[in-house]
Amino acid sequence: MIGGAAPYAHVTALDLVVLAAYFAATMAVGFAVTRRSRSVAGFTAADRNLPGWLTGLSILGTFVSSITFLALPAKAFSSNWNPFVFSLSLPLATWAALRWFLPFYRRSGSVSAYEHLEHRFGPWARTYASLCYLLTQLARMGTVMYLMALPMSVLLGWDIRTVIVITGVSVTIYALAGGIVAVIYTDAFQTLVLMAGAVLCAGLMLFSLPGGTGQLLQVAGEQGKFSLGSLGSSLGEPTVWVVLLYGLTINLQNFGIDQNYIQRYIASKSDHEARKSVWLGGLTYVPLSAAFLFIGTALFAYYEAHPASLPAIYRGPERADFVFPWFIVSALPSGVTGLLIAAIFAAAMSTVSTSLNSSATVFLSDYYRRYVNPRATERQAMWLLRIVTVLWGAAGTGAAIAMTQVKGALDAWWTLAGIFGGGTLGLFLLGFFSTRTGNRAAQAGVASGVTLILWMTLSPRAASIPPAWRSPFHEFLIIVFGTAAILAVGLVFGRTASIRRQRKQRS
Repeated sequence: MIGGAAPYAHVTALDLVVLAAYFAATMAVGFAVTRRSRSVAGFTAADRNLPGWLTGLSILGTFVSSITFLALPAKAFSSNWNPFVFSLSLPLATWAALRWFLPFYRRSGSVSAYEHLEHRFGPWARTYASLCYLLTQLARMGTVMYLMALPMSVLLGWDIRTVIVITGVSVTIYALAGGIVAVIYTDAFQTLVLMAGAVLCAGLMLFSLPGGTGQLLQVAGEQGKFSLGSLGSSLGEPTVWVVLLYGLTINLQNFGIDQNYIQRYIASKSDHEARKSVWLGGLTYVPLSAAFLFIGTALFAYYEAHPASLPAIYRGPERADFVFPWFIVSALPSGVTGLLIAAIFAAAMSTVSTSLNSSATVFLSDYYRRYVNPRATERQAMWLLRIVTVLWGAAGTGAAIAMTQVKGALDAWWTLAGIFGGGTLGLFLLGFFSTRTGNRAAQAGVASGVTLILWMTLSPRAASIPPAWRSPFHEFLIIVFGTAAILAVGLVFGRTASIRRQRKQRS
């Protein structure tokens, strides 16, 4: 066991049967649709023929990773509902997606989210954005599987590498066999599992409190557990305004330039179904995230009422991620425990499977067909998709295993996500809304944005940099300021170049 964690004797044979049934059902769903993914169009875009409710559940499953499943209850348990401000930005981001992004990609005819950047700014922009995406997905897969496996290995008594490998191999197999169709169908199934588990767990927790809902509200109110955070003007803390800006930027990036989401726009069978999927996926996350935060608050009230039930090793804020899994295996009835453990696996697997298929699609569209073999046959393209799916699955699993040697995996993820994100949303918005901005202006914007991102990410951690030269801003603002810098500098340079051209014409 890791770090002297508590024993796992509460996991029963029935729980393991439920968990095995979940894995069997997931694989069955994935293999049931293999016939629909025997072509490139089927493997990458589901032949553009899926209903909106299905792709919407898949979008929701992509939102809810194991980080969400464990981190939100942990945050509410140790602090308050500050992360819910992130969710409150979703309605606006969803509206923007429906107003601009979805129609744009549905009209483009391309399965790649980055091809249009080449038409707008040149090959470098397409390669830059797609490379940022691939690196982000690799880091994301590693982080999601590791953070899921860490508490599961402790509480199930399995070696952490075993949990990671089982997850990685299972996801790779059905993503390889069924392509995007298998990914979306299994995402939908896994999303229903995790939603059922979360709702059931929240209800059981209320019944476990001697005073029920009244006791929870009293304890949470006295401790400020429902607070959304500070309304102050500080940019060095996760105030309501900082988290709101961060959430809006992240969600615009998700809906606007993330291959995971773009493929679901394209996989829908009509514009109407695509809009339905975005509304379903985007807005359903708001109450679902509230349910996870409610679980964390209920956990706090539960262990206030039953303090002896929580081992001392899980009492520190740095161990809050283990509290929810510990409650699952120590307090829930047999069978329900298995369902909740399956839900945690589902949250991770839905995210990883999406990353696998989307990354393979990017490799095919933005590298193989662009630089290596523009005239690739259907058979060659299918072989490439399958090979990349396997290799990327192995790479993601390897990244998760490598995370076991990293102290502070979540901090490492925030660092890598900030750097690899590269402010690509700023580049996309620059090309989307400004017709005056040319290639050189875009390059200047990206250079300034990446420089700002690197300074904000690395300077607080570099002992050699004097304190006066370190970034005073909260890490949530890295992607916000990086995106804004690319957009602002690009617009200024574009405007300047336009004025120069006009002067030359007059002279």
